Amino acid sequence: RGAWVPCSAQSQARERLCRAAQYACSLLGHALQRHGASPELQKQIRQLEGHLSLGRKLLRLGNSADALESAKRAVHLSDVVLRFCITVSHLNRALYFACDNVLWAGKSGLAPHVDQEKWAQRSFRYYLFSLIMNLSRDAYEIRLLMEQESSAGSRRMKGSGGGGVPGGIEPGGPGGPGTPGGGLPQLALKLRLRVLLLARVLRGHPPLLLDVVRNACDLFIPLDKLGLWRCGPGVVGLCGLVSSILSILTLICPWLRLK
Repeated sequence: RGAWVPCSAQSQARERLCRAAQYACSLLGHALQRHGASPELQKQIRQLEGHLSLGRKLLRLGNSADALESAKRAVHLSDVVLRFCITVSHLNRALYFACDNVLWAGKSGLAPHVDQEKWAQRSFRYYLFSLIMNLSRDAYEIRLLMEQESSAGSRRMKGSGGGGVPGGIEPGGPGGPGTPGGGLPQLALKLRLRVLLLARVLRGHPPLLLDVVRNACDLFIPLDKLGLWRCGPGVVGLCGLVSSILSILTLICPWLRLK
């Protein structure tokens, strides 16, 4: 187990570098096509992207077992919502990697009769479910932190003898709920306060902010591949590149990884 951990970490780093290069090629290929580059150059970029994709599949051959191990650990979490979201996410990732292994076997010639399209669609469905669970977990974490921040703000206001809502904005007065036509301004005020609170929470928790942005960027990839929301190769390439760079950042700075 001790030798497996550094080996797995090295493979993970290589895979993320390959991923960044693959989506950079996708973005570059889209830009070259738009600017009328030679067909030969476009073909070379597509071939490079294909080679990088195949190399990534090779580096991810053991990831199903890792995802299952992570799911087994997540089952013991005390928080029910986190336990559900993280366990289901890891199980979907394990199935995604298993489909990915089948695709690698087909593309490398080990299983030439594999239906590539069918298995690709399956893998992207599992990937999408995993990302939905990740974003649900992020939303739950944000909600908990916003409640904590709001409670702490209320306690500070009471301790300092203030009587208004956090931020020093009074709910009463002109435009309040008792005044005619005051419902809409009051709603806008509450929304503004919630947005400010959200921004403060995310600013104070960089790992959570990074995870939200990374998962949101990744979400466009399976949505496009499954035909649920056609974004185009340019958007997919850009989102994939951004999420890959953020993933590499969490390897360089482990404190940025969401625990």
